[in-house]
Amino acid sequence: MKSRLYKSIVSEILTLIDEGIFPPGSRLPGERELAERFDVSRVTIREAEIALEALGHIVIKTGSGAYVQRGAGSPSDALPNVTAFELTAARAVIEAEAAALAAANMTDEGIAHLDGLIEAMSSVVPNGSDEGDDIDRQFHLSIARMSGNPVIEFNVQQLWRIRNELPQVQKVYSSVCVTDAKARTDEHASICAALRDRDPAAARLAMREHFHRLFEAMLVATENRAVEEVKRKIGEDRQRFLVTTQI
Repeated sequence: MKSRLYKSIVSEILTLIDEGIFPPGSRLPGERELAERFDVSRVTIREAEIALEALGHIVIKTGSGAYVQRGAGSPSDALPNVTAFELTAARAVIEAEAAALAAANMTDEGIAHLDGLIEAMSSVVPNGSDEGDDIDRQFHLSIARMSGNPVIEFNVQQLWRIRNELPQVQKVYSSVCVTDAKARTDEHASICAALRDRDPAAARLAMREHFHRLFEAMLVATENRAVEEVKRKIGEDRQRFLVTTQI
């Protein structure tokens, strides 16, 4: 339950935004003040702010603070009705370029941060918890931020909103990530290795390979579900017809 504490903070901050306590365009109080206000750690506040940024409700400006987005949650902020495959194809293009840019801008502090996320990812037990997804999100959003291009960072945030908020997309991603957690960790480690070498071409390729593997795993998972549904339907038909033909 501890790993989900930040989600309750997200809800409380959103309520304060809706009530006008934190109006659009305003700067959120600092981490220390928010931690005292909600009686949680600064780490939890940081996780909540990352989630709020991924959802498009705030924007975090390095060295300045977190600001409430104007128009966040308005009808113009609605998500497109897309499939998991359409999302993954877009992520492969945009996040591969984000990785290439991040490799050119990479710092030792950035590498240490990504290494920490991969270590945390490798220790997650695939038991249906969403902890692994949270770490995955932090990893990709961190790379987008390190790209140094706020437009790319914004677009990656929106891609993650689609990934987490559209039920049909979330269902497909969850089935793949839970059953293939080791592959996900290994692929992220490969991306980090390319970033550590400050090699844009290798970083771009590692990110594209990650999404290619994900795409293939999604196809297999979708096909397996379709086969299981056919088997279930045949089983129901068999029972129904047997009952009607019994002597």
